[in-house]
Amino acid sequence: MLEEFKKEMEECREIRRKMADWSFIRSQPPRIRYALEVYVETGDLYLASRLAGLSLSEMNDLRIKAKIPVVV
Repeated sequence: MLEEFKKEMEECREIRRKMADWSFIRSQPPRIRYALEVYVETGDLYLASRLAGLSLSEMNDLRIKAKIPVVV
């Protein structure tokens, strides 16, 4: 069961990596760029918003601009 969960998480991460607009992400200030990269790797919008110093809504708007899908 744990192996299945790990596999699913890796598949979600790969989808986020492939679909993300990396040129947009790289054009962001360091703190925002790092937060977007963390979101791509973890899928944790709350963590990413705290790292960026933004509200969840603001971070979600950036996620949309960066074309990073919500994958569950």
